[in-house]
Amino acid sequence: MAITAAQVKELREMTGAGMMDCKKALTSTDGDMDKAVEFLREKGLATAQKKASRIAAEGLCKTLVTEDGKKAVVVEVNAETDFVAKNEKFQSYVADVAAQALNTTAADIDAFLAEAWALDTTKTVKEALAAQIAVIGENMNIRRFAQVEEQNGFIASYTHMGGKIGVLVDVETDVVNDAVKEMAKNVAMQIAALKPQYTSDKEVSADYIEHEKEILMAQIQNDPKESQKPAKVIEGMITGRIKKELKEICLLDQTYVKAEDGKQSVAKYVEQVAKENGAKIQIKGFVRYETGDGLERKEENFAEEVAKQMNA
Repeated sequence: MAITAAQVKELREMTGAGMMDCKKALTSTDGDMDKAVEFLREKGLATAQKKASRIAAEGLCKTLVTEDGKKAVVVEVNAETDFVAKNEKFQSYVADVAAQALNTTAADIDAFLAEAWALDTTKTVKEALAAQIAVIGENMNIRRFAQVEEQNGFIASYTHMGGKIGVLVDVETDVVNDAVKEMAKNVAMQIAALKPQYTSDKEVSADYIEHEKEILMAQIQNDPKESQKPAKVIEGMITGRIKKELKEICLLDQTYVKAEDGKQSVAKYVEQVAKENGAKIQIKGFVRYETGDGLERKEENFAEEVAKQMNA
């Protein structure tokens, strides 16, 4: 039977697949729309497997907070290229993943991928991802997610550089007003910019401190001038350097980037806002995701990639 342009258009709108793929699917299924969708799903799953070996190190971090501010999630979904990461269809899909992650009871990413996809419970999250890979045409990966809850305050969220970085901040407070919310956003921006590893030095393990001391001692011993100094002086030097390092990697000890005097710590800034608003405020923790952090990125010439596609 002849396949009409209207049928191809309808199937494209239903699946997001390419025009020629839709026409082929309808031709292969004698115009049966349901079977054509299945045809594309099956093709999509096969395509996803072929693309799975490609490096997906670009993408988006997305945050989502409940209306009452008590619960939030941040997710990272990867794609192969920044071009796709800016695509509206990809961004919409990442928003759907975040919505699912906000309500999931999964303890890890494997359990999350195995659960039913909320928008189509006949598929798992992993199968829905595979279908998206077929539609978008690149390898994609739901890399990680983190939920944060705070019943005695709220969760602040912030995304930076169009979703390259996503931050959640756990704020315990007995006062929630615009000033306190602004403080929390400023702290979230600090986290995005300065990349702390810990909330405070209380979280830093003794093993970490000991390891850093060993490294610093080795550096001193390899320096002819410094190695000749008295043991007490060397001990003081190491303590000073450790304190300086902790000030850089612990959020509350960092210098607040918006400090007018250039000296105020984040902890002192939070204390100032608490005092001004008659509040008790504690920054209990944070989550910071950066797209592709720790992943190998593929370097490829865009013009060559286009040429490959044209000649395929």
